[in-house]
Amino acid sequence: VSTSRLQLAAFALGTVGWILCTISMGLVEWRVWHVNNTTIISSGIAWVGIWKVCFISYLHVSPGYKEQFCHKFSGYESSIPHEIYAAQGLLLIAMFMGLLGLTATVFALRNVYMGIIHKTLITRFFLVAGFFYILAGLCVLIPVSWNFYSVTHNQSIAFPPSYYMPSSPAAQEAGAAIPIGIVAVILLLLSGTFSLSYRFPVTANIIT
Repeated sequence: VSTSRLQLAAFALGTVGWILCTISMGLVEWRVWHVNNTTIISSGIAWVGIWKVCFISYLHVSPGYKEQFCHKFSGYESSIPHEIYAAQGLLLIAMFMGLLGLTATVFALRNVYMGIIHKTLITRFFLVAGFFYILAGLCVLIPVSWNFYSVTHNQSIAFPPSYYMPSSPAAQEAGAAIPIGIVAVILLLLSGTFSLSYRFPVTANIIT
């Protein structure tokens, strides 16, 4: 048991990283657009996520009230940049890989803490878990880095007219989803490193 403390930490960090990955994927605040024309986007701010774009508008709403309008990206629209569609697929893969990593870690730790001394089985499951954690971390890193690059270069998006969005903002900044994704990457990569570092004690009576 004393030899698997790092792997127990890997499970804790991997769990938090997987949760943060899920949160990042669900948030619409990937890019925060500041727009000059407030005729429809009343607050002057719009949020561009990987599944939809949203903004606050006071149109057709009773005085004193506001409403959030969202447009979901339907199918594949050529006007939507590749990094958004890449983020959708890669984050779904990251969620699946992270879940497999957690499952493999649970199985290996179960054997360790229940005294089921099977060197090959335990070692392989920790290695598999480490591989899945690292793969999940890389799948999060790519869309986070790509979208952050687009934000820092103030890249525009040619939204369809039905979205009521300008093609380019006056300015834009990274939303909450990007730093959350960065933390998820760090935790998942640490989890993978800890899992891969497992060494079975050579002094134990083992079943190979």
